[in-house]
Amino acid sequence: MGTIVTFIVNSILLGIGLAMDAFSVSLANGLNAPKLTRGMRAAIPLTFAVFQFFMPLIGWICVRGIEEAFTAFQKIVPWIALALLLLIGIKMIIEGIRRKSGNGGDDNETAVLKPHTLLVQGIATSIDALSVGFTIADYRFGRALASCLIIGAVTFVICFIGLRLGQRFGTRLTWKASVLGGIILICIGIEIFITGLLGL
Repeated sequence: MGTIVTFIVNSILLGIGLAMDAFSVSLANGLNAPKLTRGMRAAIPLTFAVFQFFMPLIGWICVRGIEEAFTAFQKIVPWIALALLLLIGIKMIIEGIRRKSGNGGDDNETAVLKPHTLLVQGIATSIDALSVGFTIADYRFGRALASCLIIGAVTFVICFIGLRLGQRFGTRLTWKASVLGGIILICIGIEIFITGLLGL
């Protein structure tokens, strides 16, 4: 019984740690597009949860089968995350500035989060979770799958909270919210890059 509890607690803590970048991006999404449809409000945390579920599982499979190639790929992961989040962040900042200049700074238009942008965010924030494959390498498939499911569930809850917080503040900040969201994404990209480069 104690072993099961320890396993669940460890998986939850792992999920919380992995979900922090996705939480920040969800917050940025809420700031940028405070009037999302109900479907998108569910799709955003679900996307991050699915990626955070699959990436550690893929990492586990890679560690079990192609460890040498996987280790080599890990070296470019920080660069990929940085590039993706920089692109999206800069785009959000430019859109925010355009919205301001479009009608004197009082913009009530709703930004639209496109599905392909959300997918890129999901990849960028979860790609470093591949390394969790090393952490759970000793698990059998059933236990690894259960751990990844817990990680995904935790990510969903955390990202949903981040999105709702962003929406609440985004309606008050108008165009500034888009700029702030872009800055947050850039900062996350730099954080992932530096952490990955230093091996922290």
